[in-house]
Parts: sequence; C-alpha cells; structure tokens
Amino acid sequence: MNPRVPRVKVGATALLTVVAMGASALTGVPARAVPDASAFAPPGAEARERAVSGVARVLAERAGELRVGRGDAFAPPVVTSGVRGLQYLLYRRTHNGLPVYGGDVIASTDSGGTVVHTVITGQQASLEGVATTPVIDATRAAAVAEGQVRAVREVGTPSLVVHATTTRPRLAWEVAVTGGTEQAPEALRVFVDARDATVIDTYDQVRYGTGNSFYNGNPVTIQTTGSGSAYVMRDPSRPGLACGGQNGAPYSKPVDTWGNGLGTNLETACVDVLFAAQKEWDMLRTWLGRNGLDGAGHSFPARVGLNTVNAYWDGSATFFGHNPANTRQLTSLDLVGHEYGHAVFQYSGSNGGNAAEALSLDESTGDILGTATEHYVNHAPPLDPPNYLVGEDLDIGPSGVRNMYNPALQGEPNCYTPGSSSPGPQDHWFYLLAEGTNPPNNPPSPVCYGPSPLTGIGIRKATEIFYSGLQYKNAPWTYAKARIATLRAAKALYPKSCAEFNATRAAWSAISVPAQRGEPVC
Repeated sequence: MNPRVPRVKVGATALLTVVAMGASALTGVPARAVPDASAFAPPGAEARERAVSGVARVLAERAGELRVGRGDAFAPPVVTSGVRGLQYLLYRRTHNGLPVYGGDVIASTDSGGTVVHTVITGQQASLEGVATTPVIDATRAAAVAEGQVRAVREVGTPSLVVHATTTRPRLAWEVAVTGGTEQAPEALRVFVDARDATVIDTYDQVRYGTGNSFYNGNPVTIQTTGSGSAYVMRDPSRPGLACGGQNGAPYSKPVDTWGNGLGTNLETACVDVLFAAQKEWDMLRTWLGRNGLDGAGHSFPARVGLNTVNAYWDGSATFFGHNPANTRQLTSLDLVGHEYGHAVFQYSGSNGGNAAEALSLDESTGDILGTATEHYVNHAPPLDPPNYLVGEDLDIGPSGVRNMYNPALQGEPNCYTPGSSSPGPQDHWFYLLAEGTNPPNNPPSPVCYGPSPLTGIGIRKATEIFYSGLQYKNAPWTYAKARIATLRAAKALYPKSCAEFNATRAAWSAISVPAQRGEPVC
C-alpha cells in the first residue's frame, strides 16, 4: 500500500494509484466508479416525520413497559437509516435533567415510517425515588475513578448521571480516565456511586484486534487531499478518515506519492489502512445502507507505527502495530476492517455495557465486519481471496488468529455458554447463517446442538441481518438479546419470506443459544 503515482485531481481530491506491499512502482488510474447504492436508500423528510410521530404514540401507549416515570424526558431522536431505508430511532432519556445510562429507548420502523416494528429499552426499573443530589463531591469521585487505571494520563471532569442498567438504579458520577501502557492502553469510563463512593460499573473503550500485513494488489487506489505541492493522507469524501503516525498528525508531503512497498514502511501501512477503511465505508453504504462509520456521515483517524504487537480501537481512533518479527505492519484488509468494526458497534443502538458477553459480541462484530469487507472487495488469487479466517497472513501461524467456521481450531469455543467472554460463538453463528454446515466452496462447520445440516443464506444477507440486529443494542448486551434482535431484523428485512428468519433462528440454536421468552415467530 504505497505509491509512486501520477496525480489525478478531482477538485481538491487527489485520487491516486498506490502500490501494495512487495511492489515499488506506481501508475495512474482513472477515478473509480461510485459504488452501487442499491441498499442505500435513506428515507425522505416526510418518512422520517412519520416515523417520529408513530414512535411517539407508541412511547406514550407503552410508557409503563418502557419504565417511563415522573421526571423522565427524552431528547429528540437520533434517526439512522439502515438496509433499504429501514429506520432506527434512538431516544436518549434524562431523569430530572440528568442523563440516564442504560435508559435509552430504541425503536425501528419500515422505510416509509408507517409501521413501527419494535420499541425496546435496557432499563430494568423505574427511576422514581432515585436521589439527584450527591453525597460525595466530584473531586472524591475523580480520585476513586483514577484508582481504576494504571499509569493515569488524564482524568476527565466528572458528570452526574443516573446508572440504570441494573434492577437498582442509582445516582452516579461518570468519570473518563485514560492511561495504561502502550501494550495495554486503557480508556475507561467509571461510574462511582454518588452516595457512598463505591464503583458501580466500568467500561473500557479500548477494543483489541489482530491482523496481518495484507497485499491489496498493484496498483490500488486511495483518496487523499491536496493540490500543487501539498498533499495529505486525509480522505476528502469520508470526513474524519486520515492516517499518520503516533503523534496523531496525518502524513503529508509535496508529491501525491506514498510509501515504498515494504512491510516495514509506515507510509505503506497508511496506504493499506486508507484502502481498507475506504472499502469498508463503501461496503457499509452499499450492503447495509449506512452513512459512514458512525451512521452520521463520519469516520475516524488511524495511527500506524505502534511499537508493539497489537492493534486496537480506543473509542475515537484506530492504532496499528507490527507482527512479532517486526517485518509487517498489522494493516491487512480484515484487520483494518475489524478495528473500524468496533466503531460501528460503538455507534449502533445504545451503549452495550462492559460485561463479558457484551465485550465478546463487540469483538465478534469486528471479525464479522472485517470479513464482510474482505468479501465486498473480493480479491482474486494470488491476493488473499475472501474467506472466514482473520489474520491468516499475519505470519504468526498457518491459519491466522480467528477461525469463524470452527473457532475451536484457534482455541476459541464453538458453542455458547452463559457469560461467554470469547467472540467464537457469535463468529460461528455468523458462519452457519451465511454458509451453513456443508457449503460447496467453503469448509464444513460443526453444530453444538440441534439438527444438521444447515443451509446458509449467503454472506450479504447474513451481514444485513447481523447489522440490523445490532441497531437494537442496549445495555447489558447479551447473546440472548442478540438472538431476539436478529430475529426481529430478519422478519423486518424479509417480510414475505420465513427462510431467512428460520435460518437465523437455527444458527443461534446450533451454537446453543436457546429460544427466548417473547422472541418473534414466523
């Protein structure tokens, strides 16, 4: 992912051809075509107004079920469009003016806003009677939160919230604390009980991943910004996407030619990152109807050159290190897709919480979206063709670091057990949904429970169902909730067919996630 290439300028946008690892020469190419936008069908203003009006009626009718009580209020909804224009509305709850962590309400409608499919909340109890005046002050709360992180770099200003993800809602100070080490960074949110200074809950915004230095072909095309004699590795059409070193500044130079084709070169690593991140953006738009990584038309910066065998997302940027031999940067197509997949998880639905199952589902989201990106790009041999391995070219083993068709081959469980902390079970579910147990062009996959064989519905449909289910995410996010959410999604996406619904249900049962009370039927 490094280039030497003549510039092809479109306004302030420089579309350039770059050379992947192992190559050193670059040639110019024409601007690439706009991707097929068949799934990108955002509803118009009238459809959004109908959705907001319809959901408002349901909120009023189901106030008791949604634990709406005296002192509660909702901000105007954040409306996100999904596959073929399905609408998702996120309502942030306040109680006596304080934000409620875990109290968000999530609703979905059809593309026209006329049919309300689902209205849910993760809040488990009414907030009436919760104190709103703290006993301990912000200074003490900050000190308690600081004690939860090693090598503290920064402590944010505490803010009062109502913590409502358990059956006992409480007034709390929410404190952001960053620190840790380069090998184990931390970006913690700490909830300190405002009455007795105990730590109620924490969640870490750092999400780890693994990957490889991947060959994306010669040449590849990325978008940069600049003209004349000043060019920057900043994407002009995907706001927020840029790539540079660990100081946070995107790489710049007087010519629009980047890298040298070597695995140790950091400009080359940034070419890889921009190529993969731009393709993931395109996949999210074309397959899933999503506008950007955050669903609102924005992406996030990347930093290469992390001096450790690691790659991670910290809640606002991605970071990429090197492989154990320090011969390649960890900027493969599936690895970059994985890390930015954490951003999609963070900006879908509401907060998922920090319990083991939520973290494992978050990690699996990275695997699924990285794999979907790899299939969307669809490299042909001798490049890495799409598959269901993650990091297979990392050069640390024969089959990478994740195996979605049989996670046990990489030391991850195939089957769900309560409190699962591994991405293996959901990775396995996704493979069974997409490919089945004995696909003709992919490896066979075992089941943990129930009938076999299973027939897959294809990776694009499986990704649509997974992603649409993710829009219902609420704390605490669990395998049981994910099962119900994806069944709702399958029913909404394919209202005239039960085949996709039945395949979704069968795949969950096959990894030992049982039927749940109140789940939909088809």
